[in-house]
Amino acid sequence: MSLAPRAVLVHRTTEYEELLARHGTHGQAAFFLSSRGRSIDEVARRHQRTQQALADVAAAVPLQWRHSRVERADLDRFLFAPEDVVVVVGQDGLVANAAKYLSGQPVVGIDTDPGRNPGVLVRHRPGDAAALLRAAVAPGSRADELTMVEAVSDDTQRLLALNEIYLGPSGHQTARYRLGSDAADSPAEPQASSGVLVGTGTGATGWLRSLWQERRSPLTLPAPSDPRLLWFVREAWPSPATGTSLVSGELGRGQGLRLTVESDRLVVFGDGMEADALELTWGQTVRLGISATSLRLAV
Repeated sequence: MSLAPRAVLVHRTTEYEELLARHGTHGQAAFFLSSRGRSIDEVARRHQRTQQALADVAAAVPLQWRHSRVERADLDRFLFAPEDVVVVVGQDGLVANAAKYLSGQPVVGIDTDPGRNPGVLVRHRPGDAAALLRAAVAPGSRADELTMVEAVSDDTQRLLALNEIYLGPSGHQTARYRLGSDAADSPAEPQASSGVLVGTGTGATGWLRSLWQERRSPLTLPAPSDPRLLWFVREAWPSPATGTSLVSGELGRGQGLRLTVESDRLVVFGDGMEADALELTWGQTVRLGISATSLRLAV
């Protein structure tokens, strides 16, 4: 007998909860904010909206389904199952945070604060949850297949991201490496920079777009479902030993960017999740390209 679907509600700690954890009481948190010219009222109202949205979505889960919750900080320790329907309740970025831990499960994005979030990935309201959950497990259910980027190191470590993957120093030092295509006989260029960013069409609304605009790049930004990635080297430094001829490009399906580390330590992380990063050392190689896994986002 197959298992009943499990609704997994993904959420994150609110600003109000963080303030209480730091200051202990509502009154102390209110005093702290007032001393800096802010009121706790709006922070508390956003917290209440989030809590109400979580309650509404939980109530919409069919009675015969199983139900679980996971906070953003615990995503790297949570085991998602094939029969899960993942309901992200919060901001657009929270969908990206969850995406790297999934393997084809349908995702429903619920916006807890319409008008404050862009709503690119959290496209629905809490009141839509019941219909969306039923549709997610129905035969022929509709979903957008969003392209993801992956990094695979030579010791088989693998990292997925929905928006972008960054590879570079963990602090403000300079990253040293050799960069080139993974095509046979393709030359690699030694470089010194503040890191490399490889992004998707979903990421084209964020960090990737920032670099694209700064460079006035002639490359066309991909759409979220396009099987294309763009990559940029950040602040490449020309010297007698390092070059700047390979600082941007496009990757299609089956194409890859290969980087060989020539620093003591580089990190690779996706979608801002620095706490869940790969660590690479001298001589290690990592390949970046389009992942065979995509994010199935309910429409």
